[in-house]
Amino acid sequence: MIIAAGIAFALIVVTLIIVMLLRRQLREKYAILWLLIGITILILSIFPSLLIGLSAFLGVAVPSNLIFALSIVLLVGVTLHLSWELSQAEDEIRRVAEEVAILRTSIERLEARDDTGSRSTPADRIPTRTDADDEH
Repeated sequence: MIIAAGIAFALIVVTLIIVMLLRRQLREKYAILWLLIGITILILSIFPSLLIGLSAFLGVAVPSNLIFALSIVLLVGVTLHLSWELSQAEDEIRRVAEEVAILRTSIERLEARDDTGSRSTPADRIPTRTDADDEH
């Protein structure tokens, strides 16, 4: 009974991952990891003797303890990776927000000059990121 439940769970996980991937709800770099996990669960469900042999090889007395230990390691790894991705995204968001603020200021100054009818001088010009890149 437990083997059938494990096989059903693994098939549901693999199917869910494939559906999410096809709907573009899961990026490919994450899908590979989750597909490997789902296939591993499926293999260990079909052949529980593999888990028993791996436990004996690694010196773990109870095979379920090996599953728990591997699960904890996997969860820590996924958490660390997602924290890194979040940090990268926050840096990018901050950079884009700063760039938007500079561009808004430039637009406001140009609109103010157009309203007054004055001509701009080079000293009034706000340097943009592309101007700084051109100088180097």
